[in-house]
Amino acid sequence: MRLHRNLVYTTIDSLHAIFNEGEYADKVVARALKKDKRWGSSDRKFVAETIYDIVRWKRLYMEIAEVKEPFDRDDLWRVFAVWAVLRGYPIPDWRQLEGTPERKIKGRFDELSKIRKFKESIPDWMDELGIKELGEELWSKEIIAQNQPAKVILRVNTLKITKEKLRAILMDQDIETEFLKDQHDALVLKERANVFLTDAFKEGFFEVQDASSQLVAPFLDVKPGMRVVDTCAGAGGKTLHLASLMENKGQLIAMDLYESKLKQLKLRAKRNGAFNIEYRIIDTTKVIKKLHEKADRVLIDAPCSGLGVLKRNPDAKWKLQPEFIDNIRKVQAEVLESYSKIVKPGGKLVYATCSILPSENQEQVKRFLTTDTGKNFTFVKDVKILASESGFDGFYMALFERKEKKES
Repeated sequence: MRLHRNLVYTTIDSLHAIFNEGEYADKVVARALKKDKRWGSSDRKFVAETIYDIVRWKRLYMEIAEVKEPFDRDDLWRVFAVWAVLRGYPIPDWRQLEGTPERKIKGRFDELSKIRKFKESIPDWMDELGIKELGEELWSKEIIAQNQPAKVILRVNTLKITKEKLRAILMDQDIETEFLKDQHDALVLKERANVFLTDAFKEGFFEVQDASSQLVAPFLDVKPGMRVVDTCAGAGGKTLHLASLMENKGQLIAMDLYESKLKQLKLRAKRNGAFNIEYRIIDTTKVIKKLHEKADRVLIDAPCSGLGVLKRNPDAKWKLQPEFIDNIRKVQAEVLESYSKIVKPGGKLVYATCSILPSENQEQVKRFLTTDTGKNFTFVKDVKILASESGFDGFYMALFERKEKKES
């Protein structure tokens, strides 16, 4: 087990882009993995996992390395040295790693591991918010779970293939998967692999989608032939799931504020063979008003803090700000009130977030039910998914039914 200079240099360059230039970790990692065609799978694995590891434990490693932001190159090397010592790598005699204080690093790690905000490597404000909303014990369990690397979960595209057939195809390529109890369309990878390079992906046999996220579309209870609206479709992970549950029959309207996201969805839909989707950009309030009381089912996969999906977006711990969460709660309330009007009497609505905070979830539901619009709805049930209990992403979903109009 030894460190290779070109892999470590790529890691340092990538950390500079993430920490100093504000780039997103997933984009930086994707770029880094294309840097040298001669790299084998173990080289790429080292680069990806090391970058994500250091991003995930940034605060802890910074504290041990005694560096502060913004980082210069020497600071990044000191942070890397902490990672290498704690991971048990022999420190090579490179100029940048000269004088690495191995014993001191291990001692500081033992000290700081007694304090949660360092041990779990989170900003003070996030720790305080987690305690306030979930309580000390539950927050502690949850943030430990959110610091575990995410598993790769596939959602089988049932418009094209069964999960048994897909599992066999992937097995032929040495990609082993397991079924997931109580989830009809999910396959879990036993080991991480770049599934996007497979022919099965290019042919639209599956999408990568976390197990918790895969529960949202079935919760909406869609049937073939219905008119269904996904109001915050984004790049369309849940839209595509809805299309497959509808068996391409009926009308599925995907809406978003951003045309760029709907363009991505169009490409994915083409690959998936999902052709009952219409695309609408929400550029004026008229777009929503035209659909008032017209849909059998409406999904509001609301913008949120993303505090349920830190395991797959560890850099969000450092990008997220408390003001953003205050603003997003207002947006959630507005979106719920506005978009719920699309549901026709007797129709159903799902409000979902990838957050674990009650203020974005149960409290939004309670508030909505007291509004003039919300009084037209009956709350049916909700589901709270915690990473510490499920092993997957944290999610929330609430189901409502719109009351039938009274005969006058």
